[in-house]
Amino acid sequence: MNEPINISLPPAVDDFDLAIDTGWELLRSSEQLNRIFYAASTAGDFSIIWHALNLARRINNPERRGSVLELSLLLGAESLLVNQGIKRLFRRSRPDMGSQTHPHKFRKPQTSSFPSGHASSAVLAASVLSKGSRLAPAYKLVAALVATSRIHVRAHHASDVLAGAAVGLIFTKLIKSIK
Repeated sequence: MNEPINISLPPAVDDFDLAIDTGWELLRSSEQLNRIFYAASTAGDFSIIWHALNLARRINNPERRGSVLELSLLLGAESLLVNQGIKRLFRRSRPDMGSQTHPHKFRKPQTSSFPSGHASSAVLAASVLSKGSRLAPAYKLVAALVATSRIHVRAHHASDVLAGAAVGLIFTKLIKSIK
């Protein structure tokens, strides 16, 4: 029987993550930031925020035929690539959430930690939604908020978020090169 692949990250990545997590701890003591980051993390679940923004964009401009379906399909493909592909190669454990209390409702992820699917889908969706839009800075700000929320709620290590963002960027570049 074949052993599953499990690629390990270098120890320097753990050192980086520990430094970010330690520095981030002060931010976790702010109730206002907790509300913002937990809401952003929840909005990123299943790409809900991206589907909602895409639908709002379509309603606001009915001539964008096919755009709702296009982004939905791209997010589905990205999710499949990240959750059923890359995460299975790394099988990295998530930050220790068991010993931490969460001040707000939180869905605990079932997949491995590396890379962050929230960050990957955020970069992809913000890139697609931003094309030709005057709201591009807002989409990118929401993407940054959703991605960093995963560090705040301890669902991901900082390196998971950076890697997820890189995957989203690569996926975006690949799509642009095909079009």
